[in-house]
Amino acid sequence: MGASSPEKLIVVTRDPAGVGTITINRPKFLNSLTRTMMEDLAKSFKELGKDKSVRVIILTGAGRAFCSGVDLTAAQQVLKGDVKDPEVDPVIQMDQCPKPIIGAINGFAITAGFEIALACDILVAAKGAAFIDTHARFGIFPSWGLSQKLARFIGPNKAREVSLTAMPLSAEEAEKLGLVNYVVEPDEVLKKARQLAGAIMKNSQDMVLRYKSVINDGYKLDLRQGLAMEKERGHKYYDGMTLEQFKKMQEFIAGRKKPSSKM
Repeated sequence: MGASSPEKLIVVTRDPAGVGTITINRPKFLNSLTRTMMEDLAKSFKELGKDKSVRVIILTGAGRAFCSGVDLTAAQQVLKGDVKDPEVDPVIQMDQCPKPIIGAINGFAITAGFEIALACDILVAAKGAAFIDTHARFGIFPSWGLSQKLARFIGPNKAREVSLTAMPLSAEEAEKLGLVNYVVEPDEVLKKARQLAGAIMKNSQDMVLRYKSVINDGYKLDLRQGLAMEKERGHKYYDGMTLEQFKKMQEFIAGRKKPSSKM
């Protein structure tokens, strides 16, 4: 089913429905990340990304924090070398992961934890959870995307406030700004994430993967380039479709129109 020993700091489980869950499991230290944990997190995303039995990935934390960032007691070891190898960089592996990633933000997401949250595709947060950027407070330079992504997600003025003051951005405010999709009671976070995963899994897996990719790749471009990319990928997709695939699509649509259908 998944990781065996309770000491495992990154726990991976797979359920028969097709959901892979990664849990950052160092609750006594508010899920702060050691170098080994970062490497294990990166490898977990890579493995689940390739696992054909997994269709959606949920990322969460154990205890009262999602992830409180890098373990600063080992800051020099972690930050000085940085994680230059993309294979063991969790944010790069999340970025390259073809499957949808739902972040179940059960508590504080601080600095590197904030950056890991920003690498998810959909966010569900607990009431009382918060996102905090302490790079400026501790003299740490962001290298997992916070300085670039946050401004694009919530606007530059709010991003400057969050990053330059190091004040918390509450889950509720993050939802108003469009960063968080849902804010729910703490004991409902995983349930809501699984509900969203279930809705995704009802759809064509091939198209879900293509759709995630075209949205995420396009977001890095300006609108004109993004539209051109969509058009190009669309033509390529339809050019490659067989008569059998068109037939299946028509059968599916016809099935949806039947009065007996509950949808």
